[in-house]
Amino acid sequence: MPTAYALVILNILSIVICYQIAKSRGGSTRFWGWMGVLFGPFAIPFAFYCKPKNENNK
Repeated sequence: MPTAYALVILNILSIVICYQIAKSRGGSTRFWGWMGVLFGPFAIPFAFYCKPKNENNK
């Protein structure tokens, strides 16, 4: 049972981390939050590698 709690906590942390990365880089926070839900900690490196949104791009 402690393993299940640890996995749930790890998944919640992954969601928060993906959300914060997307927010700081100007990405879609909802998309990366769901990627954290679906893929857990495996989504974190992909959130770092996504291109940041460039607001000067016209």
